[in-house]
Amino acid sequence: MKRRVSCMLMLAATFVTPHVFAQASAPVAASAVTNPVDPAAVAALQKMGAYLQSLKRFSVSTEVTGERVLEDGQKLQHTATAKLDVDRPYKIRTVLSSSRSEREIIFNGKEVTLYTPAQKYYSTVALDGTIATLIDKLHDNYGMEFPLADLFVWGTPNAPTDQFESAMYAGQDYIGSTLCDHYAYRQKDLDWQIWISTGANPLPHKIVITRRDDDARPQSVSILDWSTHAAFNDSEFTFRPPAGAKKIEFVPVTNKG
Repeated sequence: MKRRVSCMLMLAATFVTPHVFAQASAPVAASAVTNPVDPAAVAALQKMGAYLQSLKRFSVSTEVTGERVLEDGQKLQHTATAKLDVDRPYKIRTVLSSSRSEREIIFNGKEVTLYTPAQKYYSTVALDGTIATLIDKLHDNYGMEFPLADLFVWGTPNAPTDQFESAMYAGQDYIGSTLCDHYAYRQKDLDWQIWISTGANPLPHKIVITRRDDDARPQSVSILDWSTHAAFNDSEFTFRPPAGAKKIEFVPVTNKG
């Protein structure tokens, strides 16, 4: 039976949240009555982004629920988790897990390693730059979407604020024990919502993305948990192959341009 791709992009068979900036297009005029763009909702994203960019060392974990839509319209849910340990601007370690696989990405500003613990396969390539460079290179050279990549885009010039058809404040909710302001946005083929903690530390705690380019409206839901005072050893960001590990080639995607 044929299956349509859901709103969850896949990285090595692990679901990750699609990026709200990946489909940014020219700004669309919004109706002042039915699709208003509330400046305060846009400002909330900018404030959150500025705070995210101020964090130098942090850990964030997410549990993601995504939908796969069958040809007859029936939806199947799948869950996955990701954990990111970050020491800006050069170091990051990511562990992605689902029922089907586990993958690790380790980057120290000089090289990046992908490792699959179950098969003990790993691949290391030289890559000189920042975490932002890593995310771009993995996408452009290897066709890989980095989990929670938007966390490294919000608050930078690469986060446009003029692409919204609508932007609104939707009240307050608790995500776990954290009181959050709830905002909803529409742009191009996506509707998305975000819950941002109130107070001096505006962190995203929940993100819901709905695809409008699919009549089935598949959806992903990500719950985020933060530690903003994390401490790491440098060894965490250097891969040392365990006994029996096999090195394989990290093959770039074919350039069709």
